[in-house]
Amino acid sequence: MTDKSQQPLLRRLQSRLTVILAVMLVMGVIFAALLYQYATTPASASQDGQVVEIKPGMTLKQVAHLLADKELLNEPSTFMLYTYLQGEQNHIQAGEYRFSPSMPPHDILEALTSGMAVLYTVTIPEGYRITDIADLLEAKGLVDKPAFIEATRNRELLESLHIPSGSLEGYLYPETYKFSKAGGARRIVQTLLDTFKERVLQPERVQQAEAMQFTFHEIVTLASLIEKETGLGKERKLISSVFHNRLAKKMRLQTDPTVIYAMVNFDGNIRKKDLSIDSPYNTYKHFGLPPGPIASPGLESIQAALDPEETDFLYFVSRKDGSHQFSTNYKDHIRAVQKYQLSHRARG
Repeated sequence: MTDKSQQPLLRRLQSRLTVILAVMLVMGVIFAALLYQYATTPASASQDGQVVEIKPGMTLKQVAHLLADKELLNEPSTFMLYTYLQGEQNHIQAGEYRFSPSMPPHDILEALTSGMAVLYTVTIPEGYRITDIADLLEAKGLVDKPAFIEATRNRELLESLHIPSGSLEGYLYPETYKFSKAGGARRIVQTLLDTFKERVLQPERVQQAEAMQFTFHEIVTLASLIEKETGLGKERKLISSVFHNRLAKKMRLQTDPTVIYAMVNFDGNIRKKDLSIDSPYNTYKHFGLPPGPIASPGLESIQAALDPEETDFLYFVSRKDGSHQFSTNYKDHIRAVQKYQLSHRARG
């Protein structure tokens, strides 16, 4: 039992402890109120937006001081404390963000941790090669061209689709995308490839290719030739019929875009000597399809490769207006060449 002489001392200790707890509670409430006020109060009323780049590997301290230097935050140390108390100190994502001083710290932190970075719209046209795509993305500041090209040769990605040609040429789906600058080459390549899988690589198409005694890689390769040769959408299936007919007759495809693909430097003109370039992609020299696609075909060209028009055409020549003249025999083809190619050059 407690000695009666100690009871006043215990009461005094309990009273003091109660006071201390009450003071701590009040201080806690005041601290929470001040922190809430900080988190919800913008640095200023200015609506002037600016893009801030958070680079990979930046610490929370560096991020807070960068934002403060740009007058987007007051008291960077308080922002750091608020971030820690929210448990978000390890969740800030690299990228470009558009902020204004009128945004409260809470909204800024939410944007940084949810990856609400500035997105750049990029449209990849049908018929673009990997090098064309790399140039386009580099011009937007989204990738380093060599790094992007290297990412398209990733062995793991190639094996995932059983691609034998050594690169993802033809498998980067042409579409309009939105990318962050922090995404990196590998992530962009993966996005383009995933879109191809979703839009193109359907089981029924694979089965249709097999029924035609083609691998799907061969269909994508054929579709890329159709894409590069077609100026008018309505001619895709006619172009496809020519290639299918020539393959069935064991004729060389003799399509200029494959020669251009094989050339190191193309100045816009194909010369007679170029037709003998020693490359497996040169369909003037080698029979059958090239070892892989020469560009990214659109879905219509994929469909045309799988479903060609039924014709006897073996030749076609450009009319120089985007359309082609189709022929069933070499004699008629030569007449068409003289009419649409040689006469055009003479007029030029």
